[in-house]
Amino acid sequence: MIKLGVNIDHIATIRQARKDDIPSVVDAALVCQKAGADSITVHLREDKRHIQDSDVYDLKKSIKTKLNLEMSATDEIIKVALNVKPDSVCIVPEKRQELTTEGGLDVKKNKKSLANCVDKLKKAGIIVSMFIEADIDQILACSQIGADAVEIHTGRYARFYKENGGNSLDFREEFKKILEVSQEAAKNNLLLNAGHGLDYDNVKHMCKVPNLKEFNIGFSIIAKSVFTGLRTAVKDMKKLINKG
Repeated sequence: MIKLGVNIDHIATIRQARKDDIPSVVDAALVCQKAGADSITVHLREDKRHIQDSDVYDLKKSIKTKLNLEMSATDEIIKVALNVKPDSVCIVPEKRQELTTEGGLDVKKNKKSLANCVDKLKKAGIIVSMFIEADIDQILACSQIGADAVEIHTGRYARFYKENGGNSLDFREEFKKILEVSQEAAKNNLLLNAGHGLDYDNVKHMCKVPNLKEFNIGFSIIAKSVFTGLRTAVKDMKKLINKG
């Protein structure tokens, strides 16, 4: 059964629009937890545009399910992770000007620095994942630096699915890459997760990928919750994944 991690960054986005204390990130996490979320994901960006350091500490104290921290491999954020000790971290590329994470991490190009980051986090008992494109060379690099898991960036998959409903050559080629990567991850004893752009329509097809352990989904769930409430939005996504 594929698990569901709910990313609640955009709860903090709403809060930060007024620099207020509502809506509460912790309250949102507890609603998601009660609705069946298997983990809570937050991205602590260097510019602190939504999630703040204090949110990560508060979540660790408050939730009973797993806490997954998305983060860049910078000294400042690594220090927070080592203090908080989330259940897992996912190392992502990060650019100040981007609206959201635009692609996967180039682990192959940055093996030395990333290996050092992975070593520090693993020594603290944290499961370490790399956010990468569906590329076999990147899978091999992740294995070589000692990562525990990979999270496949499904942004291209989601875009191609939206353009042609999963019928285009671009979509079929991208999905084929994801299938190949899933097999390579298993060969290298890497846990396989996926996230970015997944929604209530395209997630069903992703459920066909073998060896997948967890989806991390945020924007589509928070967007739906505006009309249905957060509990219903999480439960509906969980049902789709279970059915798939």
